[in-house]
Amino acid sequence: MNRAKTWLLTAAVLATASSASAQKTTMEFWTISLAPLFNDEMNRLVAAFQKENPTVELKWVDVPAAAMEQKLLAAVASGRPPAAVNLSSDMAVKLVQQGALEPMTLTDAQKKLYFASPLSTFTFDGKVMGVPWYWAPKVVAYNSDIFRKAGLDPANPPRTIQTLIAAAKQIKDKTGNYGFMPNINGINMLYVFQEAGLPVLSKDGGTAVFNGAEHVKLLETYVDLFKKGYIPEDTMRRGFAAATELYSSGKLGMLITGPQFILRVANDNKAIYDVTKVAPYPINIAGNVIHTPLMGFTVPKGVKDRAMAQKLALFLTNDVNQLQFSRVTKTTFPSTVKASTDKFFKQAGQNAIDQGKLVSSTELKKARDLTLVYPDASKLNKVFKDNVEAAMAGQKTAKQALDDIVKAWNASL
Repeated sequence: MNRAKTWLLTAAVLATASSASAQKTTMEFWTISLAPLFNDEMNRLVAAFQKENPTVELKWVDVPAAAMEQKLLAAVASGRPPAAVNLSSDMAVKLVQQGALEPMTLTDAQKKLYFASPLSTFTFDGKVMGVPWYWAPKVVAYNSDIFRKAGLDPANPPRTIQTLIAAAKQIKDKTGNYGFMPNINGINMLYVFQEAGLPVLSKDGGTAVFNGAEHVKLLETYVDLFKKGYIPEDTMRRGFAAATELYSSGKLGMLITGPQFILRVANDNKAIYDVTKVAPYPINIAGNVIHTPLMGFTVPKGVKDRAMAQKLALFLTNDVNQLQFSRVTKTTFPSTVKASTDKFFKQAGQNAIDQGKLVSSTELKKARDLTLVYPDASKLNKVFKDNVEAAMAGQKTAKQALDDIVKAWNASL
């Protein structure tokens, strides 16, 4: 081959390579609070998707849970949204109502990949607004050393909410450490009511009904614990994040948690992890249900290539990748039918992570995402949060707080 032909061939190859590079589309997907523990898995997903889609340059961005909604709304408003976003079910409700998400177009075969209940959680007015990802029923991780110091038997953890509260009081009285930090910040009392078998909305969804005598009594239980110093002061401000920090520092007897966060304890303080045991979350017989928030992937409003964005969301939540994510987290469960049958979920073990996985797997039949859909969710949720906080602070009685919330809700429903 003469020099001229060689030069022309080289130029053609370079031009082709340059053209291919220029045609690459940059896409982002966002997750909630997975860095740095799950960096390797997220980077694996990036590499696998790029291999399947050579014209895409995919970037992973991890966002703190508290910042996700505002960050996404800002990205949508600016016309530069990510292609796919990991949202919890309650975030999805608010963002759907604010018009920040695109509906997805799934075939019947694609819908059948997922369990019906999780998929329905991300379905609004018949439109699929997201595909479910992972979930995990709550468990109780507890510090066996603190149990012994408090005169409690680590081999016999609390089995009911009542005995859990009694144990929490005993731990505080005997050791000075807090016994537990209940998940009651934000709108979480709505889930506490439902777990207790108490209604929140009328059957037609048009009336708020959570100011009955039993609702008031239940809220008063937590107000009393807070007033008497049995619940940490920042329970209402920082909730679960503060509880995990307190437990990892050895200053909390029991941590009500999704089992995936036991891995965070192992990472933060190995000594505390080594004395951690795991028990089932106490079921309230009247409700016989465990509120189990779902995580999913959604497509934001205004994405440039909706088809590719949906392809990414489906890729991130397919059988193979859901199973692999569960293997990495060791304690989360897939929302796809096939992945959930893998023998990995039946394996037992002695450490807290394995205990958490096994305990949580036995509770899956009672798991349900109790997130409710109602109009003006952001506004009504703020009314709920502000009034419950006022009750906890002693600025209102529990009855007055719930009456005020119900009155405001019913003006909007």
